[in-house]
Amino acid sequence: MNHSIYTADKATHLKVVIAGLLAGTAIVATTLTVHLAQPELSLQKATTLAVYQARPMHARIEMAQR
Repeated sequence: MNHSIYTADKATHLKVVIAGLLAGTAIVATTLTVHLAQPELSLQKATTLAVYQARPMHARIEMAQR
């Protein structure tokens, strides 16, 4: 096995590509398994943030920009 990127041959490149594909497949399989086994984890509740008071600092910035 070559330990340098500069002297890597075709076999070393193939090993790296296969290792990357296997890792990607494992991540996708794990994600799908968790998602299908526990669908309630993917539910997100919508949160609304209402601002009822003016921010005085914001008004000062607008005045300074004029």
